[in-house]
Amino acid sequence: MNALLGLSRGIDRVNTFIGQAVTWLILVAVLVSAGNAVVRKVMNTSSNAWLELQWYLFGAAFLGAAAYTLKENEHIRIDIIYGIWRRRRQHWIDLIGHVLFLMPFITLMIWLLIPWVMRSYHSGEVSTNAGGLVLWPAKAMLLAGFIMLFFQGISEIVKKIAVMRGIIPDPNPFVSAHEAAALEGEAMARDMEAALDDDTKTEPRK
Repeated sequence: MNALLGLSRGIDRVNTFIGQAVTWLILVAVLVSAGNAVVRKVMNTSSNAWLELQWYLFGAAFLGAAAYTLKENEHIRIDIIYGIWRRRRQHWIDLIGHVLFLMPFITLMIWLLIPWVMRSYHSGEVSTNAGGLVLWPAKAMLLAGFIMLFFQGISEIVKKIAVMRGIIPDPNPFVSAHEAAALEGEAMARDMEAALDDDTKTEPRK
């Protein structure tokens, strides 16, 4: 298990670095969009290459950060249902979801994307828009995003098993609705006890 946890930490470090780095691509996309708009208004000219570069950059940021989002436990889920259960049952839900749904889907996508990307690369596929960019880098980014997500899925499965066996602490603690209500009730009870103690101490003696 220690070797698997070491692998998990390595995957987390790589995907964290990539996920944080690609956020700068959003700024680049905004600058490209603004520059393209200024040129179009001032010089009455534009280029499909610049327009396509915007969605290249946005796609790279989205796909590059997908694995990091999973690592940070920020992916979309139905919290209305998920949040009513205690943490151990949530771990089981996450583990089953990763093994039975996430990993098979990602594996299928990688298997389908590899020949798709290779055909685009070998044919030198170019956008059908006049002056557009080559398409294989965009398709390769899609494949790279799923590959990173595959490895992050492995990391999450390893960490879930380790947490459930008590080997490591929960890296993403999530308080269920029942636990939150219990904690809130305990806090209110402590506040009431403290208030009663203060009233007793300050009450004048007869």
